[in-house]
Amino acid sequence: MISDFELLAEKVAKLAELTHALRVENAALRNEVTALTTQNQDAKERMQQAHERITALLMQLPAEVLKDEEVSV
Repeated sequence: MISDFELLAEKVAKLAELTHALRVENAALRNEVTALTTQNQDAKERMQQAHERITALLMQLPAEVLKDEEVSV
């Protein structure tokens, strides 16, 4: 009977250790998700800024081509 309790106590202790390890890992993963979410948002903002700059350049391109053609003629 005592060995049953000792075995149970060992299993409970092991479960407590695993629970603690999982909580620590979970906290680390949450921090990683937060950091990656921030990086992702920054990348999206940079992509949007690049898109806006490229769009602005493309809008200027036809006007410059037309000006060059008028000067050549």
